[in-house]
Amino acid sequence: MRQIIIIGSGPAGYTAAIYAARANLKPLLIASSVEAGGELMNTTDVENFPGFPEGVQGPDLMTKMQEQAERFGTEVVYDDVESVDLSGPVKTVVLGNGDVEQALTVIFATGSAYRKLGLSDEERLSGRGVSWCATCDGFFFKGKEIAVIGGGDSAMEEATFLTRFASKVHVIHRKGELRASKIMQERAFANDKIEFIWNSEVVGISGIDAVDGLILRDTVSGTETGLPVGGVFVAIGNDPRTHLVHKQLDLTPEGTIAVAGRSSLTSQAGVFAAGDVIDSSYRQAITAAGSGCAAALDAEHYLSTLPPALLAQTGDPELTTVN
Repeated sequence: MRQIIIIGSGPAGYTAAIYAARANLKPLLIASSVEAGGELMNTTDVENFPGFPEGVQGPDLMTKMQEQAERFGTEVVYDDVESVDLSGPVKTVVLGNGDVEQALTVIFATGSAYRKLGLSDEERLSGRGVSWCATCDGFFFKGKEIAVIGGGDSAMEEATFLTRFASKVHVIHRKGELRASKIMQERAFANDKIEFIWNSEVVGISGIDAVDGLILRDTVSGTETGLPVGGVFVAIGNDPRTHLVHKQLDLTPEGTIAVAGRSSLTSQAGVFAAGDVIDSSYRQAITAAGSGCAAALDAEHYLSTLPPALLAQTGDPELTTVN
């Protein structure tokens, strides 16, 4: 039995692993067999992560985080979690290969997934003009005409933010009215850089090495037209990856794992959560890393309160303090 298992390998998971490993908790980190490294593996230049004044490639940043976690003794397994049992003092995690792992604490850092359009060129041009994060990538579209797809608050926030860089922002919405809050609509309507394209859906993205346009279909007439743009931001929502904990942990109305205040404590003792799976507002690498740190500290504190006989089952009853 282990002291701690971390599920997820983005900034939150690896930061939690770094802190837990330095506390001599010998964490097992389950990194996924196909999505190891999280959303940053699909990001090219990351220019807003502290400590990298020249910027850093998303995959390079995650590689460095993994190396740092492993340096202190984290064991990384590339597999997917099939199911968990979080009841009782000993938690059980079943992997896709059939292995069963047990631990006294579990940290969920499973992140969230951006909703995608499902177009064939969407993945091909990811990082080459197709983005899901204006805060991350808006800087790279200075002086360009770009498009934002969506009609909710997140789409209006993205569009308004992108006017700092783009010459024009086309907001494409499949209906004739927005579902965004009134105040967000008013801000977008008042911005002379934002132009709305109503009753339209994106059915194609063109470009060889980079996005150079969109194919739009009128949802009323069915007519297709082209829209030349240098980039497209998909803002149709995101879904926290909480499928493993349904009916085991409390969730928020937004669908994220509920935690107590600014802590990582979930509704189940010994279970903690960090990163985008608890965050419906910021969803940044740096905020995920910070909450991963908090989760490791919370888990270490929880372990220090357990009976010595229970800790002895892990083979390492001596717990050091996280620095």
